[in-house]
Order: sequence, then structure tokens, then C-alpha cells
Amino acid sequence: MDPYAWIEAAVARGAGERSFLVTASGLRLSYADLDREAGRWAAALLALGVTVGDRVVVQVDKSPQALLLYVACLRVGAVYVPVNTANTPAELEYFLRDAAPRVAVLRPADVPRLATLVEAAGVAQLETLGALNDGSLAARVAAAVESPGPRPGLGANALAAIIYTSGTTGRAKGAMLTRGNLASNSDALAAAWRFTAADVLLHALPLFHVHGLFAALNTVLASGASLVLLDGFDAAEVLRLLPRATVLMGVPTFYTRLLQLPALDRSTTATIRLFVSGSAPLLAETHREFERRTGHVILERYGMTETLMNTSNPYDGVRLPGFVGLPLPGIELRLVDPASDAPPADAAAIGAGDTIGAIEIRGPNVCAGYWLDPAKTQSEFRSDGWFRSGDLGRFNAQGYLQIVGRAKDLVISGGYNVYPKELEQEIDALPGVAESAVIGVPHPDFGEGVTAVVVARPGAALTDAGILAALQARLARYKLPKRVILVDQLPRNAMGKVQKNLLRQQYADLYQALP
Repeated sequence: MDPYAWIEAAVARGAGERSFLVTASGLRLSYADLDREAGRWAAALLALGVTVGDRVVVQVDKSPQALLLYVACLRVGAVYVPVNTANTPAELEYFLRDAAPRVAVLRPADVPRLATLVEAAGVAQLETLGALNDGSLAARVAAAVESPGPRPGLGANALAAIIYTSGTTGRAKGAMLTRGNLASNSDALAAAWRFTAADVLLHALPLFHVHGLFAALNTVLASGASLVLLDGFDAAEVLRLLPRATVLMGVPTFYTRLLQLPALDRSTTATIRLFVSGSAPLLAETHREFERRTGHVILERYGMTETLMNTSNPYDGVRLPGFVGLPLPGIELRLVDPASDAPPADAAAIGAGDTIGAIEIRGPNVCAGYWLDPAKTQSEFRSDGWFRSGDLGRFNAQGYLQIVGRAKDLVISGGYNVYPKELEQEIDALPGVAESAVIGVPHPDFGEGVTAVVVARPGAALTDAGILAALQARLARYKLPKRVILVDQLPRNAMGKVQKNLLRQQYADLYQALP
């Protein structure tokens, strides 16, 4: 089904008056309101000259109007390009020059410092949109009187969005997501997670990332469910609103912060049927403590910008801490020998046990490639459609996938492969450790020195020598960190992922003084 057809289907089957969106302040939009308002926003875009395939770059705060702008892009066939509000002007300039949008939409307060940049990038039209429904684009919508006309007939291969990757290994690349990618993945998630029109999702995620925009929002649309839209994540506010919801999707930080609230228990989570975590690894300890406090077992899944969601722990069945579950229906996963880059003879053979391989993915969820970068597309895609994820993983005997790290995070020390995830699990299990990140940095003797960056729990009296002593009985000598560094916190991106590239930069000279 086409993504916008979800809305039309809800209206056609008489569900138009059902709530699609409510806010904590009391704003309510029914599905009929959503269809009508999306038409008005679409008319405003058409009046700006936006046609099928034109890019619309959007760097605004989360709001119901920002959501309507995304849906309006689906309505007219424009390509939605969301940008994190934390991105710098230099980063925004790169996105603008690369995406070459017809329209750029910014926050009103940002225009004085960014207008010249937008003009220099050759963008035809600069519009503004504020979180309080202010700005030039909101004014155009308010004045719109003409209907956008019939929705263009667009196939599954038509572009729907360009989402820029994090760019941790160079310039960010724009993953081209099609309408078919969005539709197939959210239909699969709605089925796998048992979404129905009776569900209410508490939406505290950002709208510039595939988690909040597609896994969360589109799954609601695909099932005709409802959502409570929050400006962002505040643990106390989320806990207060949980009784109004049936589902919460979050990143691990959501759950660690909720666990800090004494009121989190079985009674305050009684209405929730599903807690989902993704975008970063969830510590097994968090998984177990959340279950102990609430009786709920968090469901972990695995996805990425280029593929949307790939696997999920089962809705019915065992949800294993530290594992991201089984491939979603219609999606294939395989492990490839990282050294030889040779695909297995049997694509269905997934292996089991301790065999670690590079994860490759094939299915209707995989993006169409990278915007204006055929060389990158060719390097990341095999000729038969398999996508090189860049992740390393292994399967257990039941076929559950465990992510052991990124290929670029693999540490080769003295000729031995060291997988950071294995060390991090051992370190995180030590008393007094809150979390850790294991990296490799240049070492004059070993090539790369295994280095552990560790955050202590409040009040814990950890020492680097004590951590090393505890690990010696549990790890082979070549896996042991050459250094343990205690820090107050680990650097993270907006989705909660630890930015190991920044740690590698920070400690790049750690071993250079050695003789």
C-alpha cells in the first residue's frame, strides 16, 4: 500500500473521526482532520512550485505542524529531507547543496543567521515554521483555499525521503528511501507488533530520524492507531502520560531514566502492552531491572537508516536480552566472512554459535542507494541486491541475531581480532560499572591498543587497576585492555548511540609516548 493510502483507507472505512493525534496540551486531530489538513499543507507546497520528486529540506522543532508537513510531502510526492536541529550551519549547508531542494523550511529564529547560507546554496524558496504554528509556511497554509487536486499516482520505487547518515566516517550520505520501503516496513512492523486501531503510541522520539518518523509514526498510520505527541522526552512527563497509552517506543536512555523514578512500577505501566527499544544497544541489566520493576519485557529490534527495521524479538515468545531477534517477514539476513567478503553458498544458512560475520540484508525495506553517489551505492550493494550493513553479528541456535559491533569498530591488536561488544559485556557486568565503550587506538607495538572507556555508577570506587584485575580471569590476554580510562559520561548522538569515533579522536595519541 502507498504510505498516504493509509490515511485515505482510514477515512474510507468510516474511521475518519477516530483520533489520530492528541497533544499533552489538548490539541486533537482525527484521521479526517489529518487528511484535510494535509491537503491544505500540500496546496501550500504546490503554490511554492513543489512537484513530484522535488526535495523539501526541513530543520524545525518537533510539533504537530512539522508532522503535517511530512504527510503533505507524501501527499504531493515530494521528497522529505529532515535535518536534526542540532546540526551546525556548516552541516546544513552541505545538506542543502547536496539535496538541492526546491524549498528549505527553518525555524523563524534561525533565519537571521542562516538565510545567506540558504541563498548561497541556490535554494529557490526559504520558508519558516515554528513550534507554535508560526512562520511563513504556516501563514501560507492558513491562506490556502485551493484543493491540491488528485493525488499523483506514484509507484513503489518513487522516492519518499532522503535521510542523511551520521557521517562518522566522512561526509554524510543521503539514503534514498522509497514509498515502497516505507509502506512495506511499517506494514511488517504493524503485523509483527500486533498494532490495531485501538492502540495509542506515546511518541517522545524526534522526527528527524527513521525511528521516530517511520518506525513510530508510519506504524501508527499503517494500523489506523493513535498517538500522543510529545515535544521530546522527559521521564516524569512520559511516566505521567503512560496511562493514556498502550505502546512506548524509545531508545535505551528512555528506559534508564524511567528506572530512576521511584514511581515506575507495575501500576504505572498497567495500560502498556508493548515497550520497544532500539537505535542503540540496551544493556542486559537495564532489560532485567525494567522487567523486575514493571513486569514488562522490553522488545528490542534492529534497524538502520538505509534499511529501516530488519529484525525484532518476537511479540509472542522469548525476548532475549542482548539479542535483536529474528528477521521480519520478507527480509533476508546473512553473515559474510569479514576477511574474505565471500557470501555463503546457501543464502539461507545463517550459522550459529560463536561464528561472527558481517551482516548483509536484502528485502523491500532496503533503500534505493545513496543520493548522487553511485560509487558509494556500488560499494555498499552487491549486484544481487544484498546490502552491506557495516555491522558485525552472530546468530544463536534459535536464529536470534546479536549485534557485536560495527566493522569499523573491530580492533585488530597484535594480529588478533578483538570484538568490542564482548569486552563491554564483561566490563558492564562488574560491580560499580554503569557502562563502557571499548575502542582501538594506534599503538606502536600492537598496531591498535585495546582501550576501555568506563563510566562508574554514582558513589562507586572504581579504579583502572581494579577493573583490569577483574578482567584477567575472564578474558584471553590479547583481549585485555591496555588502558582503562574512567570518565563521567560517554559522548552520544541524538539517538543515544555512543560516538566511538569521537573517543578514538580524543585518545588517538594515548600510546604514542611509549618507547
